Amino acid sequence: MKKLIIVFVGLVLLSCNQEPKEYVTVSGKIMNPHDSKTLIIMDQKGPKKEIYINADGTFSDTLKVEKGSYTIKHGEQYGEIYLENDYDLKIMTDYNDFDNTLTFEGRNADKSRFYIKTTLLTQNKLGDGIMDLPEEDFKRAMSGVQDAYTKLKSEFKDLDADFFTDQDKGMERMQKMYSQFYNEKIAMRKELPAGKASPQFINYENHDGSKTSLSDLKGKYVYIDVWATWCGPCIAEIPALKEVEKKYHDKNIEFVSISIDRPNAYDKWKKMVIDKELGGIQLLADNNAKSKFVIDYKISGIPRFILIDPDGNIINADAPRPSSPKLIEVFNELKI
Repeated sequence: MKKLIIVFVGLVLLSCNQEPKEYVTVSGKIMNPHDSKTLIIMDQKGPKKEIYINADGTFSDTLKVEKGSYTIKHGEQYGEIYLENDYDLKIMTDYNDFDNTLTFEGRNADKSRFYIKTTLLTQNKLGDGIMDLPEEDFKRAMSGVQDAYTKLKSEFKDLDADFFTDQDKGMERMQKMYSQFYNEKIAMRKELPAGKASPQFINYENHDGSKTSLSDLKGKYVYIDVWATWCGPCIAEIPALKEVEKKYHDKNIEFVSISIDRPNAYDKWKKMVIDKELGGIQLLADNNAKSKFVIDYKISGIPRFILIDPDGNIINADAPRPSSPKLIEVFNELKI
């Protein structure tokens, strides 16, 4: 009996010591990791934790969080996860096929699984060409996303109602955002049609210390990338943009990147151009997002790509992204 009492007391003491942890543990492994060697966890305010990745791709660290959605970034890849204190989340993925190989283990891992499946269905249903669709086709595509989302929820029926309430609101915001962008693009195409003289930028600061105006490039096609150092999707396009620049470096076309960063990010812009070995003509807009060129082109979201002909007229005020095969198709049609 004495022995049983001792064991019982030991169990009681052990259970008393197992208080909820005031942090979450994030661990896992990334196959074929990027040279950056870090996994960055971000919330809506920006980076929250930078986790070092070992040579074999493994990582592990802790951080204190408010429960909810967070973004992970490794190299040029992004993903969404759910974090809550007192939980352990294990993340596994292959950098070369990040979204499709991203898996999760641990308590509450189903919430992260739901996030990635939602991201994939959105990407599959709303591809690069969504904004080029006729209005009725656009509406059908948006309806298809909602149907797929509703079906996905039925596959995760064990998740709590409060979680789904938040996700439903997020899906509603996403659909409203897409609809707003679509309507803005329709209006933009009417006001900035092909053949119209392009709005001008004048004496923008060049990274090399000189000043550059759009008129300086007359006689060549001009492909403009409007971006910022804080813009994840902009940075994700950099590798593809560098490849296109390399392919057309001896052709009759100039590649111009215009940063709309604010003055407090000036040094960051200068450094990123160097660190990422950005090519083409690197410019800084004269008044960030309030610059006349940005306003004239009705740019409400970035990245935005613009294609101008050698006479300074608009070919496409919303040109294909560097990562889209359609861009090369356009270049081929123009015989650049």
